[in-house]
Amino acid sequence: MIAVLQGITAVILLQLAFAVWNASRLPVLGAQYREEPAGPESEQQRQEAADAADAKYRLEHAESAAPQARALSVLIPARDEAANITACLNSVLACSTAGRPIEIIVLDDRSSDGTAALAAAAGGARTQVLAGAVLPEGWAGKCHACAQLAEAAAGEWLLFLDADIRLQPQALSAALAAAGLQGRGLITGFPRQLTGSWLERLAVPLMMFTIICHLPVPLVRRSRDPRFVAAHGGFMLIHRDSYQRCGGHSGIRNQLVDDMALARAVKLAGEPVTLADITEHTEMRMYHNAGEVWRGYRKNIYAGLGRKPLLLLGVLLFYCLLYVFPVIAALWAIVTGLTPALLWAAAAIAAGAAVKRTADAAGRQPFWHCMLLPAAIVSLIAIAAASWRGGVSGQGYVWKGRRYR
Repeated sequence: MIAVLQGITAVILLQLAFAVWNASRLPVLGAQYREEPAGPESEQQRQEAADAADAKYRLEHAESAAPQARALSVLIPARDEAANITACLNSVLACSTAGRPIEIIVLDDRSSDGTAALAAAAGGARTQVLAGAVLPEGWAGKCHACAQLAEAAAGEWLLFLDADIRLQPQALSAALAAAGLQGRGLITGFPRQLTGSWLERLAVPLMMFTIICHLPVPLVRRSRDPRFVAAHGGFMLIHRDSYQRCGGHSGIRNQLVDDMALARAVKLAGEPVTLADITEHTEMRMYHNAGEVWRGYRKNIYAGLGRKPLLLLGVLLFYCLLYVFPVIAALWAIVTGLTPALLWAAAAIAAGAAVKRTADAAGRQPFWHCMLLPAAIVSLIAIAAASWRGGVSGQGYVWKGRRYR
């Protein structure tokens, strides 16, 4: 037992070292993307970098841009988003764009709750509200909505936003600065997640935990291997030419995890992909209760791992061994009075909390969330098992009134 706990502690400490290094490599939206950071940047330095990119963009496009050209199209697919669309549009309309022309388009994806009327009232003359077409056979709902938005857009850059996202006033300026620095391809990132219910607090921050613990962030940008990629569908900024070159949403029309599928398609097309820290500029509450968390992650987990049951089993066993077994061992040591085992179990638990805190800090989550890791892994295992059953049984998944298999 002690030898096992010592091995687990050693592995978690290695994981901690990787997580700390990996989190430090996450570029900040609108700041210079650095291959090797020279040291921590101040807020002033970040803003200066963003301002320099703004000036560069204006200089390069001042003479060549047509009078009616749009630097950016903000595209919002919305299905039954009455609770979100007004606040989302208000945050977009409040953003500074450094004088560059943008357009805002909302696609009402056949909502039944008055989303279109609310979008028209909130957006006013600055926002175009489109009526979505009937979902064709073989298409996932969000892919179809985004494809229609892209077809209607006139911007050089397309920013796909989810309706539950909220932008800070400098978000679009930072996005345009990042676009000017990168030139083409895809820029994405994970918004700061707001949580309310306990299952939200347990499950939602695991998105950032998974990225920081396992995906070498520099390889998202440096490597053309599509396995080194991560994306969040709530914020997808893509150059129009790159979107067309990779096939856009038409090329991934049946994918449930559309954000990852699009990011892989961009890489396979030879276009650059950047995973950026956007928590300073964006926030969202993806789900509002335990039922939504369960249904949302149940739909995505098995599909997100390529519907590979052995890979899913391996990941869950690895997480269980590292982050749940030490808690069980600690309880066993308390009952049996084995102090050395208890000390090593405590060391493994503390190391796991440190890993979780590193990921939570990158996602701007509360400090105390790091103590929830064992319970978070148990909840992940339960949802993943349900996701696997939905995939192999043929029952599929229900999301926003539509069934997917």
